[in-house]
Amino acid sequence: MRIATSAGRLVLVEGDHILDVESASGSRFAADPALVFARWNEFGDWAASVDVSGHPDAAPLGGAELGAPSPRPRQVIGVGLNYADHAAESGLPIPEHPVVFTKFASSVSGPSTEVRLPGDTVDWEAELVVVIGTGGRHIPIESARESIAGYTVGQDLSERTVQWQGQPAQFSMGKSFEGFAPTGPVIVTLDEFADPDKLAISTTIVSPDGTETVVQQGSTDQLIFAVDDLVSRLSDIIELLPGDIIFTGTPPGVGAGMDPKRFLVAGEMLVTSIEGIGTITQRFVD
Repeated sequence: MRIATSAGRLVLVEGDHILDVESASGSRFAADPALVFARWNEFGDWAASVDVSGHPDAAPLGGAELGAPSPRPRQVIGVGLNYADHAAESGLPIPEHPVVFTKFASSVSGPSTEVRLPGDTVDWEAELVVVIGTGGRHIPIESARESIAGYTVGQDLSERTVQWQGQPAQFSMGKSFEGFAPTGPVIVTLDEFADPDKLAISTTIVSPDGTETVVQQGSTDQLIFAVDDLVSRLSDIIELLPGDIIFTGTPPGVGAGMDPKRFLVAGEMLVTSIEGIGTITQRFVD
């Protein structure tokens, strides 16, 4: 199953078609995408019976105005240094336990956005994002996937100067400017993947003249703490709530790890892709 937010409304996605959930379900499920996660299992059972592309009310996906697929998460959790090569390029040791921070929920945005640069050291971090369905506390690792609604694509944009200023550092502030948590274009349930633990992930920078530079290429099978492990560990401390999102970490290739360092400038576009999910794009302005 694939779901999205189109013009603020929850839709099912199949191929090149979308279907409005509230209309197709006879108002059994609300149009507000944020409300579906608390009823995720019930919703999944209903959605499995729907022929999206063959439905008389189906509309073209092309041209749809897609927003964040989980538009109002109560908690946005970030995990740092979750790829060994990224820890190495950051000059930091491989963590023994997940390094956790938050991106404030007001930073969440959709898959195709314009982002205003708040400084000269804005960096990119392509990330697989886990969207919580039923959630809960003290979730055993062997049943962690039952609490997950699905996966989506995310960028953990970071203003490095703000992130590292002061003692201790200000991770959450440096990562929570407006538009710094773009996600989308869809949420994909885990049964849609041939192997949900091995998904190619990449970031490409497109310059104003159209030149493309691939800066990140990795695979989620390189996660130090796998998704099931993260969900279980986090739930031992945090109650994971329906619709929450977890940024699971970034592979190597961030600007701060380059020599010389490279950061985003106005006019550039960032293209982030994950196998089996899709692509999000951000354009940057002063």
